[in-house]
Amino acid sequence: MASRVSLKTKGKGGKGSKSSDEKSAAQCLKEWSTWTMKKAKVVTHYGFIPLVIIIGMNSEPKPQLYQLLSPV
Repeated sequence: MASRVSLKTKGKGGKGSKSSDEKSAAQCLKEWSTWTMKKAKVVTHYGFIPLVIIIGMNSEPKPQLYQLLSPV
């Protein structure tokens, strides 16, 4: 059971505009890459600091959590 993903474009359709089924591969690639970059930006924004804390917790010598979070 395969489902088909359709991407909707913003903007007005004018003369010579293609329907959503007749989009070029370049347009689909552009929309997909834009969507992917937006998601990657959110993941990076919320995941960077926890990643640094996890890496710091696994280093030698083993610091306590308050030592990692303190500015000194």
